[in-house]
Amino acid sequence: MAASKPWRRDGGGAAAAPSSGNGVGGGGGTAGPGSGAGTLARWHVALAIGAPLLLGAGAMYLWSRRRRRREAGGRGDASGLKRNSERKTPEGRASPALGSGHPDGSGDSLEMNSLDRAQAAKNKGNKYFKAGKYEQAIQCYTEAISLCPTEKNVDLSTFYQNRAAAFEQLQKWKEVAQDCTKAVELNPKYVKALFRRAKAHEKLDNKKECLEDVTAVCILEGFQNEQSMLLADKVLKLLGKENAKEKYKNREPLMPSPQFIKSYFSSFTDDIISQPMLKGEKSDEDKDKEGEALEVKENSGYLKAKQYMEEENYDKIISECSKEIDAQGKYMAEALLLRATFYLLIGSANSAKPDLDKVISLKDANVKLRANALIKRGTMCMQQQQPMLSTQDFNMAAEIDPQNSDVYHHRGQLKILLDLVEEAVADFDACIRLRPKFALAQAQKCFALYRQAYTANNSSQVQAAMKGFEEVIKKFPRCAEGYALYAQALTDQQQFGKADEMYDKCIDLEPDNATTYVHKGLLQLQWKQDLDKGLELISKAIEIDNKCDFAYETMGTIEVQRGNMEKAIDMFNKAINLAKSEMEMAHLYSLCDAAHAQTEVAKKYGLKPPTL
Repeated sequence: MAASKPWRRDGGGAAAAPSSGNGVGGGGGTAGPGSGAGTLARWHVALAIGAPLLLGAGAMYLWSRRRRRREAGGRGDASGLKRNSERKTPEGRASPALGSGHPDGSGDSLEMNSLDRAQAAKNKGNKYFKAGKYEQAIQCYTEAISLCPTEKNVDLSTFYQNRAAAFEQLQKWKEVAQDCTKAVELNPKYVKALFRRAKAHEKLDNKKECLEDVTAVCILEGFQNEQSMLLADKVLKLLGKENAKEKYKNREPLMPSPQFIKSYFSSFTDDIISQPMLKGEKSDEDKDKEGEALEVKENSGYLKAKQYMEEENYDKIISECSKEIDAQGKYMAEALLLRATFYLLIGSANSAKPDLDKVISLKDANVKLRANALIKRGTMCMQQQQPMLSTQDFNMAAEIDPQNSDVYHHRGQLKILLDLVEEAVADFDACIRLRPKFALAQAQKCFALYRQAYTANNSSQVQAAMKGFEEVIKKFPRCAEGYALYAQALTDQQQFGKADEMYDKCIDLEPDNATTYVHKGLLQLQWKQDLDKGLELISKAIEIDNKCDFAYETMGTIEVQRGNMEKAIDMFNKAINLAKSEMEMAHLYSLCDAAHAQTEVAKKYGLKPPTL
């Protein structure tokens, strides 16, 4: 549903930032090789389907025992989906349901004659239908309905469903929905009627009702029919976008956690605004106060903002930058860029863009400021699903500041999102040439090479990429990202024990990084099917950072798998309130809406997918 995940698992990186969690804006890791992201929609997860499920981290799957047994039995189609199963034609004589008809073979001749006459009218209607004479078909089906004994639920439901099929051909969607409702009332698990009503609701723009019907169909079909899956995916995307557009417009800006902010800035090496204050920016008194909080004497809002950055007092930065900008002080360009950056961090892209545009247009400004603004605007465009504009900004940044390693590092991540892996590797190489000690770029290059090899099913290149990870963590033993990306690749290769060791090293290096606990928790689910341990680790992530939307989303997904819909919906709503971009919010709404739909289906029809 969303684009594949960017590299940083904790929010850093331009192509990933500034957002924590998933989608183009998130730090939930990368979709990674073998994730199945191209074939398995994320709503599928929220419906608690027994299948390999993508849960935020690349190669992190939650396996259902039921699907494993089914796959062990050997399905012909690897996707497991029945493709293009037709539901357009009317039905012949219905098969009697349990408890219907004449179990003892009895029944008076008048009743039998009525049913036979009804069947004859229906058969005549079918002939008209196949000939494209839908009005005549409707008349015949109406006659069948009037003749059919009222206790013959299954037969009567078929006649209503057939009439709905004829109305569908005439695009009379209200009548389609009404007749399908009659059919479902008579036969609550009537797949054809439910699916036809779902399509009618789609045409009538009744998205919620459409979703409930198609959810019931998917469960009844065991999630094996492509038509149903595609309709569910389509309506969930529409609902998600619709809900997110309204919510995002009125959302309260929320500052992310200090760990997230520090991680974000750590992905830049040529960013002037994130560098420590220079000696010339401090007062003489401050220079003598080693180890104490600095106090800026110069009347500069920007320098005050820089001081607040060092103190991790992030909530005051935007207001101090505004003072510098309003006064048109000597640090106005820096203040514009810093303010724009924090607007992005709190998820206010509309406020950030004018500031970024202004910095980019300042021809006399420091070229690194302009390049950094282009990187961030390019990132914003990617989050808004405007890859061409994003590419233009990154290319312009490379043109005006060709020696800026950040341009190539973050453009490499953009190329990964666009599935241009070879170009991504070239950009990472350019970044490494300029910054040989930049461990993050080296780790990400390894993962790009691994992804390329895995996708091409080239085992020798996979092994070479795995060896590359070993070299990176040996050369940069303090780079947590190296261990994290290596762990994802190891998990993908089912080397679970070693992957677990890598996550432990991440935690040793960054004990406050909540997303590492989430990944480690997911590993316990895939490796040992240890649900309690997995939930314990994800709960620990929330304890460490109660603004980690990735943790709430993952917890919600697992609760769906356990059948705890109320708690799942609560987790998804918490993640929605923390989303940094409208696209990410739309994705989360899709998961939440799917869980709501499943709740309603369970109430109406008693249908529940398999749970853990």
